[in-house]
Amino acid sequence: MNSYDVRFWSVKTNRKKNPTTGKSQVTSHTVRWTVAGREKSRTFKNREGAKNFLSDLRQAAKSGEAFDVSSGLPDSSLQGPTVTWFEHALSYVDHKWSRSSAKERISVAEGLTAVTLALVKSTQGAPDGTVLRRALRRWSFNVVQRDAPKPSEVETALRWLERNSLPLTALEDPRTVTAALDACARRLDGKPAAPEYYRRRRRAFSGALKYAVRLDRLRSNPLDDKKAEDWKPPTVVATVDRRRVANADQIRNLLDAIGNVGSTQGPRLVALYGCMYYGMLRPQEAVSLEGKSCELPEEGWGALDFEAVYSAAGKEWTDAGEVHEERGLKGRPVNTRRRVPIPPVLVSMLRTHIEQYGLASDGRLFRTYTGGKYQPSTLWRVLQVARETALTEDQVGSPLASTPYDFRHAGISLRLNAGTPPALVAEWAGHSVEVLYRVYAHCLDGDDDRWFGRIEDEMG
Repeated sequence: MNSYDVRFWSVKTNRKKNPTTGKSQVTSHTVRWTVAGREKSRTFKNREGAKNFLSDLRQAAKSGEAFDVSSGLPDSSLQGPTVTWFEHALSYVDHKWSRSSAKERISVAEGLTAVTLALVKSTQGAPDGTVLRRALRRWSFNVVQRDAPKPSEVETALRWLERNSLPLTALEDPRTVTAALDACARRLDGKPAAPEYYRRRRRAFSGALKYAVRLDRLRSNPLDDKKAEDWKPPTVVATVDRRRVANADQIRNLLDAIGNVGSTQGPRLVALYGCMYYGMLRPQEAVSLEGKSCELPEEGWGALDFEAVYSAAGKEWTDAGEVHEERGLKGRPVNTRRRVPIPPVLVSMLRTHIEQYGLASDGRLFRTYTGGKYQPSTLWRVLQVARETALTEDQVGSPLASTPYDFRHAGISLRLNAGTPPALVAEWAGHSVEVLYRVYAHCLDGDDDRWFGRIEDEMG
């Protein structure tokens, strides 16, 4: 939409106090103007650049040019094909695809989906939000699926988005950037998103903006603008909910119950869940564990030493078209290994598992009865059945050990509360010490009495 209602202010000089000298110094210069009552601004390092830009705007207005309401720029500045945010997001996905793992591809798609739905000119006539999100995530932001046949409602939704996506230059308006960041920081129900989820979305948004600067589609990254620093994501708790963390007795009951789920399915998974608790492995690390990675002496402590995992991303996201993709350890350089000492109880569980089921043809310990890799949904279903028999009715209705990952949470918490040096726990768990303190520094469920007793002893 264009408008001839344009007004200008003088160039504003921005100053900041030097913390060392206490004197005020010039940091930048901002050009401010309005189009149809909507304030626009652009900041320059030097005053000459700001004055030249303001002069160009005034000359365009004096010549009778219409100004674009979204970008705030005159028609002469927008001549040629205008790249929309949606078009740029598609090109960024293409750019990233070949150099990204399947999980990274999903993360980029989810982040760009949230931002793309926020960067539209109008919501008038917008298709259902669920259809739009599915259209973007499943087709548009998936290079392999983009040209595949689509349901008619998806085709309609994408055509609407093509017409209504904001021009990429609209992101030079701080308010547009704020709208995108708000979308990154909120769940579908409007509540604050988890910190890691926000960080993944913002990372995808930032990457797309940097790519736009590289292609000269934007003069600079809007997230580097000082005004962007005023925006803060909603504050949410970054630690694991302590109600999810089971104590040692509860874990033992759950492992027994898992072994009784079905005639073959549960028994094959007992040692896998044991790896997540006693070995602090992530679910995908346990699923990927190979016999050659295990040191299992007849007596005493053993060790797990591994360097790759099979991640279940979905066959539509992997290069080979398979559900699982092999990748390196999370948060570690390529070809690095992680060694995890394991207690005798897990050594015994793994030796028993190997005796009963042997190894898969590729050396994996854990596989379905047909030889396949375990899906996350299978692990989740077996756990839900086990919880019904291992926990009380109130506990079943609580978050206690409700996901496979909670076994890892419990294993890490157990070591911290046993007084193991955090640096060692972090190394074994594949975390940084900072993450360990921020996320896992909590007590075990039902273990408060031990600490209360110690406090009372110290108090006399």
